[in-house]
Amino acid sequence: MSADEPAVHRAVLPAVMLSLATVVSAVASLNTALPSLARDLRATQTELAWIIDAYALVFAALLLLGGAIGDRYGRRRVLVAGLLIFGAGSAAAAFASDPARLVAMRGVLGVGAALVMPATLSTITATFPVRQRARAVGAWAGVAGASAIFGLLISGSLLEFWSWESVFWMNVVLAAVALAATLAVVPESAEPDVPRLDVTGALITVGCLGTGVYSIIEAPHAGWTSARTLGGFALAIVLLAAFVRWELRSPNPLLDPRLFRVPAFSAATLSITVQFFAFFGFVFIVLQYLQIVKGHGPLLAAASLLPMAAALMPSARTIAPRLAARLGHRRVVTAGLLLVSAAMATLSFLDADSSYRLLLAALIPLGAGMGLAMTPATAAITDVLPPAEQGVGSAVNDLARELGGALGIAVLGSVLQSAYRADLDLAGVPARVAERAESSPAVAAHLGPRVAEQARDAFAAGLGTAFTYAAIALAVTAVLVAIMLRGRPAGGPSEPAAADKSISV
Repeated sequence: MSADEPAVHRAVLPAVMLSLATVVSAVASLNTALPSLARDLRATQTELAWIIDAYALVFAALLLLGGAIGDRYGRRRVLVAGLLIFGAGSAAAAFASDPARLVAMRGVLGVGAALVMPATLSTITATFPVRQRARAVGAWAGVAGASAIFGLLISGSLLEFWSWESVFWMNVVLAAVALAATLAVVPESAEPDVPRLDVTGALITVGCLGTGVYSIIEAPHAGWTSARTLGGFALAIVLLAAFVRWELRSPNPLLDPRLFRVPAFSAATLSITVQFFAFFGFVFIVLQYLQIVKGHGPLLAAASLLPMAAALMPSARTIAPRLAARLGHRRVVTAGLLLVSAAMATLSFLDADSSYRLLLAALIPLGAGMGLAMTPATAAITDVLPPAEQGVGSAVNDLARELGGALGIAVLGSVLQSAYRADLDLAGVPARVAERAESSPAVAAHLGPRVAEQARDAFAAGLGTAFTYAAIALAVTAVLVAIMLRGRPAGGPSEPAAADKSISV
């Protein structure tokens, strides 16, 4: 290693972290504006879920393709293109005048983010030597988790003085600064012998994820057992089977399903998916709880979550790598998942009269647990792939995050909405008022004292149900991960998939 390389690494890491923070913060930052969007754009609770999930859904659906494009055409070039698309989409979203247009523009942001995020992690793995990579990946995991909270804090600050459009102008500024940093210090890296892009596989992925998430989000309105909902789930399963069949037969698969034969890879992917299922569902719900039920302003609501970020950053960057080296990935990831499960169980007891102490008691283990579980899982995914596949490996890691997040918002949001509507007692309320109250808790809060009180109680009941399901999902995942990683080495990196002759990558 030359004398200049450490200085190059010190410059590259902050640049790619800024790009990462720009796109990750946008997943959650608009959550602080949900009550404002409900009032200003007359958005229903289902439309609010789409406004948040359109970004995460497109983001997740195109991540594998984005990672492959970066490997083939150059990660720095793809970073630049992604930041330009993200910034332009954010500027257009600031002028949206109805929910449908805002959903569409959030989808455009997702296209840019799908190019940016895998390029950040694959740039790290391509730039840093093995002995420095673990700490760099730990920093990446910490920023990926904490950026959502800091994005909420910044957007909450903006919303104290300006309207929801300011959140998108914040995205424009962040994208511009990240673009300047990328052009200044990030080196170009690409793999000369990468295979052709699997466009067919990418299109099937889009159809599968889009159909599944659409069916989940619309289920409270259409009915969980309606023909439309069940038909959507069936179509998503058929498309998933078609994707696996296509990838197994393709000479240049977007994602080789045989990778999941590697226990470390499949366990890490499952762990990250369920962590972010719980995390983004939590953010989507709890920020509405703090503003609608507790009456907090956007800034106070966002600041209330800061203890989670304070626990997450040191846990992901320092504590998790050290514990994983000493105790092994299996114990650290399992312990992290159980901590997050305990936090979700604690959150299920929140109601309209709960003090902040109860929320705080959940935030600390939530942040610490995610930090413990994220870093070893992220390292396990990137370790099993050869250098030429690092972009795809990074994209699988990112796909697990964003798919988990999209499903968390869709599933937990839909559970919340179903329970909210079931618990809402509006007997004697005019039909038009009752219909508006059922469509959105944020709207119900402004329909008179009686309706507002009923909406707050119903929302808290729905929150308890949603977080109980999240706690169960995390506990089950912890058990599965412990079983899947049983017998793995006590510490050190995972065995490369390339060494397993039964796997073609």
